[in-house]
Amino acid sequence: MDGRTARVCPVTVRSEPSHDRQILRDLARRYAAVAADPVQDQRRELWRRHNSLRPTRPLIYARVEGGNAVDELPQVHELQCRDPFWHGVEHWLRLQLFKATLGDDFVFEQFVSVSAVHACAGWGVESARHYSDEPQGSYKVDYVLRSLEDVAKLRPPRHEIDEAKTAERFARVREAIGDIIEVDLNRGPAWLMWTGDLSTDLGYLRGIENLMTDIMMNPEGVHRLVRFMGEGVLRAHDQAEQAGDWGLSNHQNQSIPYAEELPGPKANCRGVKRSQLWGYVASQEFELFGPDQQEEFLLRYQRPILEKFGLAAYGCCENLTGKIDMLRSIPNLRRIAVAPRADLRSCAEQIGADYVISWRPNPAEMICLGCDEQAMRRKIRDGLEICRGLHVDICLKDVTSVQHEPQRFAVWVRAVRAAIEDAWG
Repeated sequence: MDGRTARVCPVTVRSEPSHDRQILRDLARRYAAVAADPVQDQRRELWRRHNSLRPTRPLIYARVEGGNAVDELPQVHELQCRDPFWHGVEHWLRLQLFKATLGDDFVFEQFVSVSAVHACAGWGVESARHYSDEPQGSYKVDYVLRSLEDVAKLRPPRHEIDEAKTAERFARVREAIGDIIEVDLNRGPAWLMWTGDLSTDLGYLRGIENLMTDIMMNPEGVHRLVRFMGEGVLRAHDQAEQAGDWGLSNHQNQSIPYAEELPGPKANCRGVKRSQLWGYVASQEFELFGPDQQEEFLLRYQRPILEKFGLAAYGCCENLTGKIDMLRSIPNLRRIAVAPRADLRSCAEQIGADYVISWRPNPAEMICLGCDEQAMRRKIRDGLEICRGLHVDICLKDVTSVQHEPQRFAVWVRAVRAAIEDAWG
């Protein structure tokens, strides 16, 4: 790790219109004040101990992003910048400022990240999505791989950055707000999280129902497809490491990435090895497959990717109750998701104190369909009694709606804190 500075092409920085500039700078100042609050260091230490399997109280994370409820937060999604270029930055800053009002254990870092523009991303094909006419309606995917023989259509992943476009993007953001808060250039590879866990793209490329049939009728064809994808992601990760493009802003664990074994998030500190970072994958599309099938057709290809990282987190919304023993084959595993459909008691008994339990209570029962603070408190307290003495954090995620009452997020945090006091003391 050498903390090398951004490798970008020279670019002429244009002055931003005063209207957009004023909005961005005001938001950046407010966010910088939040990130500089000493409470952030206290939270970092809590997460560092927690993720290193040392005793702490249960930690709380209200994951506002990732669900349609964010569209019901006018203070977040009603953007004011006129230039569409700024909408991503503005949305991110407004989202962080909203999250800062909730009082959970989220850590706000003292930088804003700008992602590099990748010259190669995806698999060289695009699955068409046919959306319903309803607002926030569903869609049907027109799968690209009509048969397993179509694997030849896919482009092998490679780590390649468009340096000119990246330089322009980074320079504009840094010129606008870089004197207020540090701007990080994220040069990590394109295949991370959902683009790199194999399972998600298998769903989009081939379809879950087709994959189920394929595993029965053409298992070798499935192996060829997933092997191609797994080797491709691993190769792109290797190329990014050889190029010195992995940075300390590339931690991924669907939570707060602090641990005593690893350096914490930091801006513009590249040239790190994956062994210094958190890695993350999930298997949502494989929920209805048995553990033997998931091991054979997915985990065996995910494992080499995860093993390169210092610590690993597994799972999102899928029910992993019957697959905990399977996950123990991941040597650097540290966090396991316990989703709403999972059996919390069974998972807690199987996981014990060997890993962190990332418990995700059902958001519908919490805040989507109402806001009964006492009911939330009882349900969380009951779950914490099951997890007594274990390493558990509580994550509210995938919130589809708050019925246009954004304050429900803060009510949930308050109820969880009360439940922790009830159950943990």
